[in-house]
Amino acid sequence: MTSNPAPCVGIGWRHAHYESLLEQRPALDFIEVHSENFFADGGITLAVLDAGRAAYPVSLHGVGLGLGSAAGLDERHLERLARLVQRVQPAWVSDHACFARVGSGLHAADLLPIAFDDESLAVMARHVEQVQSRLGRPMLVENISAYVGWGGGTWAEPEFFNALTQRSGCGLLLDVNNLFVNARNDGLAPDAAVQAAMRWVDAVRPGSVGEIHLAGHCERADGLVIDDHGSRVREAVWQVYAHTIRRLGPLPTLIEWDTDVPALDVLLAEAGRARAVCT
Repeated sequence: MTSNPAPCVGIGWRHAHYESLLEQRPALDFIEVHSENFFADGGITLAVLDAGRAAYPVSLHGVGLGLGSAAGLDERHLERLARLVQRVQPAWVSDHACFARVGSGLHAADLLPIAFDDESLAVMARHVEQVQSRLGRPMLVENISAYVGWGGGTWAEPEFFNALTQRSGCGLLLDVNNLFVNARNDGLAPDAAVQAAMRWVDAVRPGSVGEIHLAGHCERADGLVIDDHGSRVREAVWQVYAHTIRRLGPLPTLIEWDTDVPALDVLLAEAGRARAVCT
């Protein structure tokens, strides 16, 4: 994977902005949707997605594959994704480095953290290769925010992703907000968390990142920091993002906003700030 030579910025296209985006046609380079919201074989949602695809390149971002699940992938889920990819011909296809399925197919409906060890790497690589083989294209895998962890890991997280991208041929979807959130939940003060997130970025293999996510987070009274995608990108995360762009060059960047979704103009303003950082 190589970086784009010019800024490429998009927003997550959510239900609240289906109509306004199509009416206003703002200057965006792409839009991103959650794949699972469009798994139906027909109906109004697919018609809306077709209209969006006619206006902008689309990125399909999934939350349900559970690439790190030792129980294996859900073949029905993968087939639905493959049909959607065939229909949309997206610019990127992505999902998360997490597990979600256990036993005979029970799905946690959440992004649960994996251990960063050889066994997890083997599972992840095998499943990524399975998805890429079925889709006929490389995918991106996102680093997640995690509120619990596994002891005894043998890989530092960025080195784990370096190994995964080399072994499977996938790219990294680098969520910069998640880096900061995890550092804060590790007990670091904001300034130290910024530095830790920057060191994470510095450890990434150049050329492996295919897309960047930016989002807001909230800090609870008990000190826990939650990746809720419900506010503007925090200044500390903008610092990490600017460092990332300086090191890796301008990369496709998405503004995510999934809760307490504001007016479209607010997302466009955040996208404009990301574009200014990349310029």
